[in-house]
Amino acid sequence: MKPIEQIMRTAPVIPVLVIDDVHDARPIAEALVDSGLKVLEVTLRTDCALEAIKRMNLVPGAIVGAGTVTNKQQLDDCVAAGAEFIVSPGLTEPLAHAAASSGVPLLPGVANAGDIMRGLDLGLKHFKFFPAEANGGIPALKALTGPFGDLKFCPTGGIKQDTAADWLALDQVLCVGGSWLIGPKPLDFDAIRERAAKAAALAG
Repeated sequence: MKPIEQIMRTAPVIPVLVIDDVHDARPIAEALVDSGLKVLEVTLRTDCALEAIKRMNLVPGAIVGAGTVTNKQQLDDCVAAGAEFIVSPGLTEPLAHAAASSGVPLLPGVANAGDIMRGLDLGLKHFKFFPAEANGGIPALKALTGPFGDLKFCPTGGIKQDTAADWLALDQVLCVGGSWLIGPKPLDFDAIRERAAKAAALAG
């Protein structure tokens, strides 16, 4: 099993996190990991994302990766900050080669057959289907998996607690990315733990 597949199989939902206050990073990670979601994706959408990755890595059991990575420099910065995997909204040859050179597991975004074929040419078989709902939802992914039967996916984008199970029911879907777990500020950690526990239970 490839390292990225091991990560994808660790939990049914990967929280997609936008951390705008670095002081929230470790408490959020602790709440998610304690509730059964060990794989965490910190998106590079805020200035404190790299520091958030470092702080989340201090939480025992956490597998912290970086999302919204679009180029080699960002990938290098994330690896230096301790990211254990890389998620990208799309797929380019320079990014794929940079990931291969560094040895960090890569989960690149694909939206159509051309994206997937480019990934296959680069030796990849694990992809983020993105944006999942806006890109046609479950029917679209089912149609794509027809000619690409041996690939594995993590749909992300627009998926919610009440639709996640439908995606996870597809044989080629190992996990989904979810942004619903944290909720608005002020942060309610009891609610975060409750949502995370429900998401973790989807594995059953």
